[in-house]
Amino acid sequence: MLSGLVIVDKPQGWTSHDVVGRMRRLAGTRKVGHAGTLDPMATGVLVVGVNKATRLLTYIVGTSKSYDATMRLGATTVTDDAEGEVTHTASTTAVIDDAIRAGITALTGAISQVPSSVSAIKVNGERAYARVRSGEEVKLAARPVTIHSFDVHQIRRGHHESGLEYIDVDVTVECSSGTYIRALARDLGAGLNVGGHLTALRRTSVGPYSLEQARTLEQLAENLEILDIADAARALMPVRELTAEEATELSFGRRIPASEQGLHTAQNPAAAFSPDGTLVALLADAGKHAKPVLVFPPDPTPAPTADQESDS
Repeated sequence: MLSGLVIVDKPQGWTSHDVVGRMRRLAGTRKVGHAGTLDPMATGVLVVGVNKATRLLTYIVGTSKSYDATMRLGATTVTDDAEGEVTHTASTTAVIDDAIRAGITALTGAISQVPSSVSAIKVNGERAYARVRSGEEVKLAARPVTIHSFDVHQIRRGHHESGLEYIDVDVTVECSSGTYIRALARDLGAGLNVGGHLTALRRTSVGPYSLEQARTLEQLAENLEILDIADAARALMPVRELTAEEATELSFGRRIPASEQGLHTAQNPAAAFSPDGTLVALLADAGKHAKPVLVFPPDPTPAPTADQESDS
């Protein structure tokens, strides 16, 4: 049974759910999930878990992410990106490059961000974007996020069909989980009093997994590259190497002595490996003991075939 992560380079126009459906067919299993939605307009890294590795996804969702993006100043849209209807335009002729860089600096570090109203956040049990599409006005509460870096690569000027000037800003953003790049574009434009929205977005990393590891759906159809669950956990979490006795105890869900550091929690557990390199469990320290948060039972041994039985 295949268990591991598939690092997909999501194509533009596909939803994350579309990708999961495709991966179910390629992997031949229903047990497939993803670690964080990527908008249909966006491309890039989408981490997909297969079989037992779906249990790792909750620990991947909260990791930091990085993006390459283009933000257009001089127009606002309903969705804060290029897929939404334009609601307002303004000339950016008076906006100088230094003002743009100052606006970006103001949006760097620990900030309070109001998510886009067409996000997947649930409001009274229904996705915000569904409420907006039904004509309802949705206002979401601000939430704390951290923009680790917000770097400008190029500032380009152009003109709308109306003749008004706009500015495209190519950037790279490294940020905490829960950050909306669309909202950064919106807020950058609002701070400059000209409006803004996102026109291109490519996710380049999710936690330790990057575009270098990602494969397109076409490539995966030809060769389904799966990052083994043990290798995936080693890249994602602190590691604890077990003795054979400790591995046996954990396989039955029992506690073992805590790690020397005693720092592993249920939210940030350690990946525990048996002497043969098999992922046995995720561990949280509690006082003098470490207890399993998740146990990964070994795959069942296939029943012998008729030929094998006759050889024995």
